[in-house]
Amino acid sequence: MDEAQRNLPVRDWLPRTAALLLGTLALATAFIAAYVGALHQPTPRDVPVGVVLGDQRAQAVMAAVRQRTDKIEPIEYDDPGAADDGLTSRKVYGVLTSGPDNGLRLTTASASAPAAAELVTQVLGQAARQANLPIQVTDEVPVESTDPRGLVPFYLAVGYVLGGYLASTALGLRTGTAPVSLPRAGLRVAALAVYSVVLGIVGATVVGPVLDVWHHDIPAVAAVGALAVFAAAMVASAVQAWLGLLGTGIVILLLVVLGNPGSGGIYAPEFLPAWLRGMHRWNVPGLATDLIKSAVYFDRRSTGWALSGLTIWTLLGILGLVTATVFRAHRRAARARARPDAPDAPAAHG
Repeated sequence: MDEAQRNLPVRDWLPRTAALLLGTLALATAFIAAYVGALHQPTPRDVPVGVVLGDQRAQAVMAAVRQRTDKIEPIEYDDPGAADDGLTSRKVYGVLTSGPDNGLRLTTASASAPAAAELVTQVLGQAARQANLPIQVTDEVPVESTDPRGLVPFYLAVGYVLGGYLASTALGLRTGTAPVSLPRAGLRVAALAVYSVVLGIVGATVVGPVLDVWHHDIPAVAAVGALAVFAAAMVASAVQAWLGLLGTGIVILLLVVLGNPGSGGIYAPEFLPAWLRGMHRWNVPGLATDLIKSAVYFDRRSTGWALSGLTIWTLLGILGLVTATVFRAHRRAARARARPDAPDAPAAHG
């Protein structure tokens, strides 16, 4: 605190300080409620599993399971090829079909979410035993042995998102939350873009060659990381440009307090409370986590919405930053014209 601030009367600094503390208290309370409320007792419901129409043995077992529990939701496909596509595009966590020896075959993709694959295997394995049917289980898309719980994509996404909004906040503190002109806004976007590319490469290098978690698809992870960082940075820049310090609190609320537990990275979305289950499809941490999983484990068909969603957030963030810059520039110009001593103010007539 400088000398001028120390000499301010209490009534001048107390309200602002109290508001900041109350805002921090609200964020901390929301953090506790969101994390504990979402993660303390994961309860799976409607975990999707594919089954082929006309496969009477598999359909009968799935129907019996559905009558006993809502943990598994049958997703019907017209043919085995479509069911396999549903598995590799991450629409289902497993596919149940008739197998050899009048038994069943369950194909899972633990890379989507190990806990979900384990649940599917457990529930359908028990159902097969009750029906006296042998069951063969195959993990078609397994997680890396160096990441048995499948949490690295989530932690990496958290780091990317954290880096993005912290970089935006740092620039805002140094140069103002809203750029003073469109050229300055362009410079900020360019600086954050370069920063995003660098952090994307650094993050991919850390989980790859440095920590030796993944041994493949490092360029793809770096590209996904750059997009995730840039999306978070642009969203933060736009909100902070419009709302100033209050915007920083809202960014933390969206990207951290709600974003992380609602990302589906710690537990699959089907394990979360109803109010969080669909959040991973639109929040930045969830989209980033899904896109990293797709880049490392799955084919291009699984990247569709996650890639589009992050791109949309990035473009909306740039648009928000530009419009806030223009709005504030016009407001400053209007205030300048309204001052009697402004150079272009009309002369007063006596």
